[in-house]
Amino acid sequence: MKLNILLFAGLAELWGTRLLQLDLDQGHVAGTLTASELKAILSRQYPDAAGAIANAYMAINQQYADDHALIRENDEIALIPPVSGGEPVMVELTHETIIPDQVTSKVLHPNHGAALTFTGTTREWTQGKRTVLLEYEAYEPMALRTLKQITEEIAARWPGCLCAVTHRLGEVAIGEISVVIAVSAPHRSDVYEASRYAIERLKQIVPIWKKERWADGSEWKGHQQGPWNPLASPSSSDEGGYSL
Repeated sequence: MKLNILLFAGLAELWGTRLLQLDLDQGHVAGTLTASELKAILSRQYPDAAGAIANAYMAINQQYADDHALIRENDEIALIPPVSGGEPVMVELTHETIIPDQVTSKVLHPNHGAALTFTGTTREWTQGKRTVLLEYEAYEPMALRTLKQITEEIAARWPGCLCAVTHRLGEVAIGEISVVIAVSAPHRSDVYEASRYAIERLKQIVPIWKKERWADGSEWKGHQQGPWNPLASPSSSDEGGYSL
């Protein structure tokens, strides 16, 4: 399957061409490849451009396409960057496979000497029970707002620190990624602390629920960290850390 992809503005400069020619293997059958899958393929083949690809929209035959739009071999395909030069979307919820490099690319900065990416995956065994599938549900507008709150808290606690979070919704199979948190800062000590802060704070205040499915049943799980109090604020310790 051969595709020609039109590039514009910063994307054209990044690749050094306005027409990207892509020759996909036989596993990609015309009419079954989605816009989201094509962006994922481009991100894997061109990891240095993953951030720009993530923030671009796909257009098919001169119409903006959603993630599920199907691509055919003779379609006119364009990868369109934000028309106003907008900033990367730092917090996201998605039903699609998460690509860690795309999340990490959002926090890379020339003045930062350290970047750390936390990847949470579905594990098979928990306390002696075999999980076959996880299912995530969210109060999406509030989840996005509280995720943004976490990134702002991190920027306040560790000045200059950048944080990006992408969380899966829907069904997540064993070994698949459920959440990616990327943090960057001028110094490595800050990214270790901020990354842990982000995941613990996410479990405390973000309205995302997890159902564990087993071979013989299922159960909705909470944060499993003692009494739940989303109104509690992280408190500083003598060591400059936090407690939740």
